[in-house]
Amino acid sequence: MTSTAAPDGPATTTDPAHAALGATGSSAPLKTVVQVEDVEAVEVAAGILRRRLQRTGHARGWIVDFAPGARWPDVDVHATEERYYVLSGEVIEGEERHGPGTYVVFAPGSRHRPRSEKGATMLGITVLNGSASAPDTENGTTAAPPATDR
Repeated sequence: MTSTAAPDGPATTTDPAHAALGATGSSAPLKTVVQVEDVEAVEVAAGILRRRLQRTGHARGWIVDFAPGARWPDVDVHATEERYYVLSGEVIEGEERHGPGTYVVFAPGSRHRPRSEKGATMLGITVLNGSASAPDTENGTTAAPPATDR
């Protein structure tokens, strides 16, 4: 296996057995392994930390930790599909409470503003619909994804 450092992210490990050319002829690795604890946690708002996981042209992943009493800073509007899985704690969406093991899917055009009274950790994926650039609803901009960034 080989390890490479992403320009703005953690080192990734690629298994040569999985680095063959993909169906589109791309030389991008078909498998990337990232140790989550090696990914820098960035404060999104008071009490909310986000780790941006490996990104491809199809999806971007992230882990968000909510401290007790934290609320997402703005209404999150989705241009593409977003999914998350509650790993621990409880995420509140409006009047709905989602505990560990809950899988939530938001369709394109949906909006929400999650919060937590108890604290929570969730693993999420934003589907990019195969677009080379997609709105980055996490910071309100549109940016083309780097080949190895989330």
